[in-house]
Amino acid sequence: MLAEGRKHGAEFPFVRPAELATDTASTDDVVLHAMEVVEAEEGAAYDAVMLLEPSSPFATPEDLDSAVELYTRRQASLVVGVRQVTVSSRFIGPLRSDGRADQIVSNFAGSRSRRRQDVGPEYTMNGALYLASWTMLRSSRQIYGDPENTFGLVMDEDHSVEIESPHDLAFAEFLVASGKLDTTRWRD
Repeated sequence: MLAEGRKHGAEFPFVRPAELATDTASTDDVVLHAMEVVEAEEGAAYDAVMLLEPSSPFATPEDLDSAVELYTRRQASLVVGVRQVTVSSRFIGPLRSDGRADQIVSNFAGSRSRRRQDVGPEYTMNGALYLASWTMLRSSRQIYGDPENTFGLVMDEDHSVEIESPHDLAFAEFLVASGKLDTTRWRD
């Protein structure tokens, strides 16, 4: 990966150790390591750290600026990118090992209205950005260390695409090829 990045002009101020470069390494540990390197090399801490997930590559500069503005205005511990979901949580749940959908049906049956149109909007994290307080990360040692002071930055559906499967990649390629996502700002 480093060789490929260097081939394309990427710079690496430091490289994480092998134990943090695995599929099982936690994001918390990776971010905390980066903070420790910065503190050791620069002798300083910052107000916040922003994590941009490579699997959600379409956050715009405006999204990043909006996250900083929301973080500052709300004196947040964490701002996460979110997108509106198309299916309400009342229609979602696990299937039992024998295939029964009793929890899904119970969620639905227990709701006041059974019309999809009556359900308010719900959101999920989109993986595009996490802007976290340096102090909060240091004290809690986790990105989600202060749920009460976490705010969601609503991003549009196209800029919230997460690429986790070949299907997701094909959809992202379609959005770019069809012009729904303008990638020229990232190519210049």
